[in-house]
Amino acid sequence: MPAYPICLLSSETRSAAKQVIQPLNQTGRVILVTGASSGIGLATAIFLSQLGARIVLMARHQEGLGAALAQLEGTGHRVEPFDLSEAETIPNLLKELSSELGPINGLVHCAGSQAIRPLRILSTKDVEGMFRLNVTAALMLAKGFRQKGVHTTSGAIVFVSSVMGTVGAPGRSAYCAGKGALQAMARSLALELAPEGIRVNCVAPGYVRTPMLEQAGAIIGAEGVRRMEEMHPLGFGEARDVAHAIGFLLSDESRWITGSTLTVDGGYTAH
Repeated sequence: MPAYPICLLSSETRSAAKQVIQPLNQTGRVILVTGASSGIGLATAIFLSQLGARIVLMARHQEGLGAALAQLEGTGHRVEPFDLSEAETIPNLLKELSSELGPINGLVHCAGSQAIRPLRILSTKDVEGMFRLNVTAALMLAKGFRQKGVHTTSGAIVFVSSVMGTVGAPGRSAYCAGKGALQAMARSLALELAPEGIRVNCVAPGYVRTPMLEQAGAIIGAEGVRRMEEMHPLGFGEARDVAHAIGFLLSDESRWITGSTLTVDGGYTAH
């Protein structure tokens, strides 16, 4: 294509040029993002809105969702305050959302819980709480998404796992187990849902600059944070680095990828 300014091209050529410039284009698509009020979830919602998607922002607190909504580009977005620990009601919620908004093109599960709990103080309540949000809610989101009429003919699910799903860390056995379960779940669901046109993948971030990292820093101290960053050859990442990977896995550019985990960790797992 000649290198003319896009503004001088015909409408048809401008559209084709836009696709070349923006291969991750999500114009006209509806995407549900959980954990959308902060961190990776917020960065993902913002990035997808910049790609043209209509976003359903889901998190527990209305106030945080309102602030997130104000940062999105475009129109037609929606906030949906919801506590994902009420996992039994998730499929019905997605059915209701699709009846109001039309079929949903993509689902991103960013919500999760993390806590440093050495084995000596780990309780069954700690384990069950982390698994309910990281694993049970993810399964119920997938179950809700696959319902007839809820998803489009070619839908995509992305679970946000962690490098902790493949490597260990002291005091994080329950968290690591939950994130590893997400990756195993994605492989299984990819096989089960492929006949329905739904792709299922994970991203596995290293440590990125989010409120979760700040919480960890309050526990391990400045020196602990410094040592943690040194384990990332490229340093700590930003939430948008993970959002870009999620955007790829939702896009048509990844149409032949399912059951995979895309590691986005600044080299953390290269050691």
